[in-house]
Amino acid sequence: MIRTALIPTALAASVLATSPALAADIQVQATGPVIELQVNEQVEVEPDTVKISAGVTNEAMTAQEALSQNSVQMRQVIDRLRKLGIPERDIQTTRINLGARFDYDQQAQRQVFRGYQASNQVSVTLRDTEEVGAVLDALVQAGATDINGPSFSVADDTAAKAEARRRAMERARAMALDYARVAGYSNVRVLQISESVSGPVREYAADSIRVRAQAAGAPPVQPGMVETGVTVSVTYEAVN
Repeated sequence: MIRTALIPTALAASVLATSPALAADIQVQATGPVIELQVNEQVEVEPDTVKISAGVTNEAMTAQEALSQNSVQMRQVIDRLRKLGIPERDIQTTRINLGARFDYDQQAQRQVFRGYQASNQVSVTLRDTEEVGAVLDALVQAGATDINGPSFSVADDTAAKAEARRRAMERARAMALDYARVAGYSNVRVLQISESVSGPVREYAADSIRVRAQAAGAPPVQPGMVETGVTVSVTYEAVN
């Protein structure tokens, strides 16, 4: 028979001993108090991948003229990316917009047509964080007027997640032992483990910038560190 569970106030999600529906999920029957912990562990790693987006926005009195001007400038931007040696697979069009522009005339109390606006944007993936400043400078020189990013990440965070997993399990066991000893038990044994992975590496994204003039030089870019991790749920039984 399962006894009353210990409840870790900060991290316990629920008490298996007092919930028959949840207790049924445990494959090994517990005869002592049950402790359920949820531990999140993050590991900092050096980024090796960068994403930036670059685009062009144009305005003209006709839709055809706005789109035509925009297409010419955007080809220049894409050609510059190719000349920098960026592979085709790392250049992806993410947005093309064309629409009429209106302003509201307060005096006349009506919408006034101001022309058309066309925009085109590409996402660029860089495999070397040291290239970012030079690429941003080259994009502006090629005619890019809208730049967003950079966002730093890690292409393969398998090793980092393994380290986070190890740390999470060590911390969970230490906490479970604390609860067990307070209740008069000397040890704990694992009943169940589950893991929730919090998606890809947490990216650091710099503020978006809108460029209306040529840059004086390559902007300084510091990649810093990014985080990746796991959330581990572990169920223990307190034993002697």
